[in-house]
Amino acid sequence: MQNVYIHPTAEVSPKATIGAGTKIWNQAQVRENATIGERCILSKNVYVDAGVTLGSGVKVQNNVNIYHGVTVEDDVFLGPSMTFTNDRFPRAFIGDFKVSPTLVRRGASIGANATIRCGIVIGAYAMVGSGSVVTRDVPDHALVAGNPARQLGWVCRCGCRLDTQGRCAACGAHYPELEEVTK
Repeated sequence: MQNVYIHPTAEVSPKATIGAGTKIWNQAQVRENATIGERCILSKNVYVDAGVTLGSGVKVQNNVNIYHGVTVEDDVFLGPSMTFTNDRFPRAFIGDFKVSPTLVRRGASIGANATIRCGIVIGAYAMVGSGSVVTRDVPDHALVAGNPARQLGWVCRCGCRLDTQGRCAACGAHYPELEEVTK
């Protein structure tokens, strides 16, 4: 593990794969067969379950739970205390539960205290508002918020909201494919 920092209070399985330049902070737990990409930050009290995959450049804020069945692509932001689920019909008395895979595509951002129901896809560069409960797929570049989360608009790769012509006032990017759906 090249240039990896693991805080002395973190628990990282020797069976986990950790990419170069990754930092794992206090009280974080990374389980067996988890794969963490390069240049990731796992903040205080983060839980990464067995078999989870995080791409490179992922930033995971304090108190985030990433359960078995979740795949996170590169450059994703996971806000403080957000959580994933992995069983659509949980029961304490059923031993064999069925994992419903969840995918978070490249560059997406999920706000603080959001809950992501299992079995869905969060699209590339999408943004999920703080406190949202996401119960269905989120398209690429979509801005969603609420309980249940509903689409409020579109966001640029830089994170700013697009106007009705699919343009970003902040960086000038234009998304002509989103022009029709914003009207």
